[in-house]
Amino acid sequence: MTQPSDPIVRNVDARHRYEILVDGVSAGFTAYRDRDGQRVFFHTEIDDAFAGRGLASVLVEQALDHTRSSDRRIVPVCPYVAKFLKKHDEFADVSDPVTPEILQWLEAALAR
Repeated sequence: MTQPSDPIVRNVDARHRYEILVDGVSAGFTAYRDRDGQRVFFHTEIDDAFAGRGLASVLVEQALDHTRSSDRRIVPVCPYVAKFLKKHDEFADVSDPVTPEILQWLEAALAR
């Protein structure tokens, strides 16, 4: 019997999202849009077949690490990302609050 491999997180910039792969199969993603030096995270989803494995946490942590290393700030519109940030204050120095202006911009960006 083979052991499952560690999940792999990759940025798929053309699709505006980070994906998490388990044994080469897409298990979920966190979606974003970029705006003026900010990466606005607006949705995170893990496929039901992969639920309960802690993959959302792995995905979001690696996405936020990558965002920091890309010299972008994090805006947590996604409830899961916002909850993650409340528990992980190591990202506080690169996080910005969600404002009505950002929400309006995001709505317009997603409508395109």
